[in-house]
Amino acid sequence: MIEVKNVSKSFDGNQVLKNVSAVFEPGVTNLIIGQSGSGKTVLLKSIVGLHAIDEGRILMDGRCFSALKPGSKEKKAVRREMGMLFQGSALFDSMSVEDNVRFPLEMFTNMTVKEKQDRVDFCLDRVNIQGAHKLLPAEISGGMQKRVAIARAIALNPKYLFCDEPNSGLDPKTSIVIDQLIQEITKEYNIVTIINTHDMNSVLELGEKIIFINQGKKAWEGTSDEIMKTKDEEVRAFIFAGNTMKGFKDYYNE
Repeated sequence: MIEVKNVSKSFDGNQVLKNVSAVFEPGVTNLIIGQSGSGKTVLLKSIVGLHAIDEGRILMDGRCFSALKPGSKEKKAVRREMGMLFQGSALFDSMSVEDNVRFPLEMFTNMTVKEKQDRVDFCLDRVNIQGAHKLLPAEISGGMQKRVAIARAIALNPKYLFCDEPNSGLDPKTSIVIDQLIQEITKEYNIVTIINTHDMNSVLELGEKIIFINQGKKAWEGTSDEIMKTKDEEVRAFIFAGNTMKGFKDYYNE
């Protein structure tokens, strides 16, 4: 479980997060949504520890992660329990598919060569990648790159999985595949998964718990079913923005 308690964060006097509190449970796809500049990305990066918060606490299974000293053994130990799926996959261009997945094992474990290879093979098989071990990222599709990035993210068998816009740059069909894979892995390994997204299809597919951030504050919390029925005007303005949600808007107004 990850607990965010009364977290605030400012940059150069501009308060981006304002007293945000939330609880993220294991085995559940937790989504953070909001407009560009709302603070949702800062919240995710604060939870991961990429931003030091000004006020509040971030607890991971009861451990106050935000209070741990940078570079300390305790903080490194918690970081080892995290998996990251970056926007754009962020694979190493010069490394093969299998070397990308092996990278965190080389960095953070004392596994034997065989143990590492077995883990790499297992993770690639879990995301349905076959026959591409020796290929470079440029030699595979964007959807395959994303699956390789997921394999790398779960290589260390993490307790916590953080996904920043996991469907960025993907076509709708491939996005659904990635959404389903993230959800399957979350439940299969009982991971605390937090997804930062603006993709409403993902919200409706994955939204077992949704946090809506607006102007730095937690403005709404609920499920994908509840978000379609909410009377909150700010949430409605966000989810029905533009014509892409016209079908959902018609459904809402029935």
